[in-house]
Amino acid sequence: MPLNTFEIRVSLEKLLIVLIVILVPLNFIGLYLTMQSHTGVERTTGSLFRDIAQSDAIATRQFVDERVMTVGAIASQPAVVDAIVEANRASTGMNDATRTAKIADMEKKWDTAEADTLVASILASRASASLRRSRELDPRFMKLIVLDTDGVPVAASDKPRHYAPADEVFWQGVSAQGKGAVYVTGVLWDELGRTNYVGIGVPVLDESSRRFIGAVYALVDVSGLFAQLNREQPGRTTATVLVREDGTVVSAPNVVPAMQLKSEEYGAVRDALGTLQGRQAGYLIANLREGNRIVGFADTGLTQSYSNLSWFVMVSQNEGEVLAPVRTVGFFAILMVVFGLLMVTLLAAYFFLHRAREMAEIEVPNGRRVPEEEEEDHVGVR
Repeated sequence: MPLNTFEIRVSLEKLLIVLIVILVPLNFIGLYLTMQSHTGVERTTGSLFRDIAQSDAIATRQFVDERVMTVGAIASQPAVVDAIVEANRASTGMNDATRTAKIADMEKKWDTAEADTLVASILASRASASLRRSRELDPRFMKLIVLDTDGVPVAASDKPRHYAPADEVFWQGVSAQGKGAVYVTGVLWDELGRTNYVGIGVPVLDESSRRFIGAVYALVDVSGLFAQLNREQPGRTTATVLVREDGTVVSAPNVVPAMQLKSEEYGAVRDALGTLQGRQAGYLIANLREGNRIVGFADTGLTQSYSNLSWFVMVSQNEGEVLAPVRTVGFFAILMVVFGLLMVTLLAAYFFLHRAREMAEIEVPNGRRVPEEEEEDHVGVR
């Protein structure tokens, strides 16, 4: 019994037109949509990194502000104030030359046995006991020292490294020419404890005259903050970097401030910060030597209160890693466009060559041509 057949007869010319009108535009539309998805992924990732940078910037600001407030609370403790007032009263009768000579002499003896009695009396005071309790409550305080109006330690949680003011810049900042001001140092390195820290100085003012009479100096461990910023990232090339306004890296994966490394990304960020549009966007595509990186950034705002902490947070990732899933679809779309154009080209070539051969076969010697309906080519599909 013969099998039933189903035939579709389509003109080659019509098939070619359909392919050109439908297939090629669809391929180009797919390529355009893929390119648009690249832009959308970049925009979404940039906004995500901006939000992460802003969150980290807020956390950094809170960390510093909370430590400053805690030191301020310590500076207002009655035991601390009484220790400063008593030390200042003891040196009231000395002239400047005698006081300076006494401080210099004790500084020379500070690490010898001659200073042991003075050190023991300082550490045994009621104010020192209060400082040790404060350190136990917040282990991020490495050391707490109470200084009188000359910068000489009158109480401490541990033996101070120096007797006389070792950092004149710090003392000028916290004393503020007798007015008193909060002063925070940049990131310092504790060789003994192998720890990064900042120094926070809070002035103690006389209750009646509001005159500067001393200060509380705290060494604060910032390793925990840096570890929080450098926590595990979602991508292989993702990195959170804390930088100063000159581009020096303060904190980054496998980087410490002592290395004095410069951030290449911050050059592009600095340019963006100079424009309103860049500040509002909060992210950019940085063209670097090793390739493009999507960078989200945020200002911690610390520099307004603490001049040494002009810190910015940047969260970045290689553009290739971010766009890897979408880029695969893009390559496929390009392949389909090339394949579609190739198929149309081959079909067009076949059509015109076949048409020319058919025209030659249907011509007769006297010039008469076969009727038009007999010339029409068809393709049969069974």
